[in-house]
Amino acid sequence: MHLSDILRKDKVHFSLEFFPPKTEETSRALFETIGELSPIQPSFVSVTYGAGGSTRELTQNLVMRLKKETPLNVVAHLTAIGASREGIQSQLERYAAAGITNVFALRGDPPKGSASFTPISDGFHHAAEMVSFIKKNFPDFGVGVAGFPEGHPETPNRLQEMDYLKAKVDAGADCICTQLFFDNRDFYDFCERCELAGIKIPILAGLMPVTSLHGLKRISELALGARIPAKLLRAVLRAQSDESVEKIGVHWTTEQVMDLYDHAVSGIHFYTLNHSKATLKVIETLGMSLGETWHAPNLDKN
Repeated sequence: MHLSDILRKDKVHFSLEFFPPKTEETSRALFETIGELSPIQPSFVSVTYGAGGSTRELTQNLVMRLKKETPLNVVAHLTAIGASREGIQSQLERYAAAGITNVFALRGDPPKGSASFTPISDGFHHAAEMVSFIKKNFPDFGVGVAGFPEGHPETPNRLQEMDYLKAKVDAGADCICTQLFFDNRDFYDFCERCELAGIKIPILAGLMPVTSLHGLKRISELALGARIPAKLLRAVLRAQSDESVEKIGVHWTTEQVMDLYDHAVSGIHFYTLNHSKATLKVIETLGMSLGETWHAPNLDKN
């Protein structure tokens, strides 16, 4: 189903993001996680790349496997980092042959040790170029793009940043999925900026429950990491264990979702880090009814 058709349904959409496992053990754990999260009945799940496109093949393999072995709508990530037009063409042809027709077109993060993005020969300079390429050569594909409620760290000029986002939308993007944030006011300000720029496609709010102090510090270290509100930081620092931190994180994210729901958000995109517990607790705390559980395949037979 095309992204625009998925998001046209009259409901608040929940979607989940995973990253590709590197071993059979982590693969088994991921499919267990997916099985545990299936009662949420996500509108779609997405599979990300590592920095610099470092997990490109693993991403492709996981996307193909999810399509083959689960009933989920799968959205594959494509990044411009280290990718040629010929390479992207080949990936899209492979996905199309497997019945996968939705992607997120992203510029991507530079690999570790690289301070800035440099396209390869015959590559894409901006995500907007990739969106245009996809829509021209694969017009039946749905394409999502990234948005930055707190501003893109490489574009301090917020007006210019919105020009870049509008270029992606004008190139044919079907939805925007934001980087994670912890203060809904940043998201609402971003949505207003989109409205002023004439952007009218669905905007999905990216959220991730904090589950440990280490995880919170890791978020703040990421190049595109979210700002941590003082109130959340104070609560986490006051906690005596990671179990307590997780309860705080679940409560915080639940409050975010409830507020976003009251403001008629198009959808919530959970960054799961390949774990189910915190996301499930958020949904359960919201009191939302869950559908039938999809059971993970027996990986020992594969």
